[in-house]
Amino acid sequence: MSIYTKVFGDPNKKAIAKMQPNVEKINDLESAFEALGTDELKGKTAEFKSRLEKGETLDDILPEAFATVREAAKRTMGMRHYDVQLMGGMVLHHGNIAEMRTGEGKTLTATLPVYLNALAGRGVHVVTVNDYLAKRDAVWMGQIYDFLGLTLGIIQNQRVTFVYDASVKGTQEGESLDEERDETGSFHIEEAFLRPASRKEAYHCDIVYGTNNEFGFDYLRDNMVQSLGDMVMRPGSEMVYAIIDEVDSILIDEARTPLIISAPAEKAADQYYQFAAHVRNLSAQTDFNVDEKMRSATLTEEGIAKFEKWLGVENIYVEAGVRTVHHIEQALKAEMLFKRDKDYIVDNGEIIIIDEFTGRKMPGRRYSEGLHQAIEAKENVNIQNESQTLATITFQNLFRMYEKISGMTGTAKTEEEELFKIYQLEVIVLPTNKSDARVDLSDRIYKNNKGKYKAIVEKIKECRETGQPILIGTASVEKNEELSMYLSGQGIQHEALNAKNHEREGEIVAQAGRPGAVTLATNMAGRGVDIKLGGNPVDKDEEKQVIDAGGLFVLGTERHESRRIDNQLRGRSARQGDPGMTQFFVSTEDDLMRIFAGDRMKNVMERLNVPEDMPIEQKMITKMLESAQKKVEGHHFDTRKHVLQYDDVLNRHRSVIYSRRKKILELAESMNGGNPTTPPQSSPYKGEEADIDVEEENFASLKDMVMDLIEAEIEHVVSYHT
Repeated sequence: MSIYTKVFGDPNKKAIAKMQPNVEKINDLESAFEALGTDELKGKTAEFKSRLEKGETLDDILPEAFATVREAAKRTMGMRHYDVQLMGGMVLHHGNIAEMRTGEGKTLTATLPVYLNALAGRGVHVVTVNDYLAKRDAVWMGQIYDFLGLTLGIIQNQRVTFVYDASVKGTQEGESLDEERDETGSFHIEEAFLRPASRKEAYHCDIVYGTNNEFGFDYLRDNMVQSLGDMVMRPGSEMVYAIIDEVDSILIDEARTPLIISAPAEKAADQYYQFAAHVRNLSAQTDFNVDEKMRSATLTEEGIAKFEKWLGVENIYVEAGVRTVHHIEQALKAEMLFKRDKDYIVDNGEIIIIDEFTGRKMPGRRYSEGLHQAIEAKENVNIQNESQTLATITFQNLFRMYEKISGMTGTAKTEEEELFKIYQLEVIVLPTNKSDARVDLSDRIYKNNKGKYKAIVEKIKECRETGQPILIGTASVEKNEELSMYLSGQGIQHEALNAKNHEREGEIVAQAGRPGAVTLATNMAGRGVDIKLGGNPVDKDEEKQVIDAGGLFVLGTERHESRRIDNQLRGRSARQGDPGMTQFFVSTEDDLMRIFAGDRMKNVMERLNVPEDMPIEQKMITKMLESAQKKVEGHHFDTRKHVLQYDDVLNRHRSVIYSRRKKILELAESMNGGNPTTPPQSSPYKGEEADIDVEEENFASLKDMVMDLIEAEIEHVVSYHT
């Protein structure tokens, strides 16, 4: 306990105690709301909107609005918000982060502040980490919003867009699917209640579900349009309130990489293939140095001399240019630091980046500065044109533009300092609805991967004998497939989930909690995945069998660079008071061990002549791993700070340019035919003189604004060259 806590008390406990009176008010209203007829309950939405127009605030109507959502959820889904979920809703409404354990119902919790804030009529954005969760959660929770008369839009990658419409399948089929949705969580009937729509229609709904990438790209695109009519976000209220699911993933993990809209620039140089072939003939340490901790690869003097010989030049910097050296080093980086089926996959002749934190494909995303072209050359696929950046923004500055943001996650406390410093978000850790029954066992460290795999097989056999399901987390597609082949060779039936078969995600996860089930998964299974004991839909007999066997056993096959990713994997076990166990099996050949402590650890095990399948279980080693993770996290924090410092400078320019650009479009729209280049003509009709005066004034304003921008640019060019 810190000195601050001793003197001033636990701020987390104080925050929870402060919410208790409102929880009691909502509970007191429950019986009265249960007695309301369907039309009376639905009519609450119009009543609340009217009261807001008359001067009441969202805080004033919060208890009644939350009671309305709770009753609507009971009638449409057969689900009731627990007290801790009511607290979570309040935390989110007040613009903070609710840390809730896995299985505590974050998705249902979000419906409370979403409904309340949507009543203001300015739109609410619900931000998720991937398209699958955006669509799943929207279809699942959409029945509550639809019942209460609110509209719901869903924006997806590749400009795919939907609007929630319960009438799509008709009354009879819709009722049947509705029952299935309530039972399964809608994982395989996602589009049954959705109607394709335009992007603009979705954004003009009361509530919009989508990913952080899509909201960001749509903001950038809206500031590149040629007319106001082409903008898709709500004019004047583009960014009012956002609730971010898995908030640490979006605001921390993904904050290192800015969003970039680019266009093809020049044709990619044919030298990429040539450089890719040459770097394979270089010798490590003699011709180049690799620093895996810093993710860098550089040529030595010997390496540069070899390239000068291959290129037939005496001085590569003078005769070939720094640009050529840059492309050579990008080819070296692609060869030595970027691994197929770990950092990217090759899909139909295209390089698709894999998100290191979520394990999912990121179609349309490309590495910058020629690195993507270097990887394309390495894999001998068609090299796409180099690109030119048209618009860019970091997630830090994107979400700081919202009037209010809040978030949910199971793992934010370790990053609360950064979340408060950059976003002014406080982390409130909520109690669990039921006591936590999860047992986290100490790490087992093995001499090599072969010994680790043998131990994994033995653990699987042990679990299957008792009927205990086991979820095995792997760090990459490559390791996932490697372990899958090994298990197949041992005659062990299993399911494997990774970025290559993501379309089967819902189906695989649904059965991962059945007795004796063996499921391999990358980080895809770490967030937003709720594994129900007994399968989905739940078989009561099988559920009891799994509980008696000890619940879901989660086995991590190596430590991730981030402790939160490990904690997310652990969090798949022991949901809502169920039993469960977790453990990590690691080896000295794992990336984290090899880069930070592998040689020392391996040498110790070899000196002691430790058999490859004999584990070492010591808290000292676990602490050493956590220390390595903290170092990596510290490095990433520094990277994010530098990215933000750079973008803060750009952000001031971006804000001015975007606001002036929008003003120009508004002035152009107000003129005759929307043509800003032609002054308005005099009208022969006396009654139109006032309109002409306004148009002439608009034209003069537009002309002055454009001239100001041109003069500022000329001054900048002159000052730069003098």
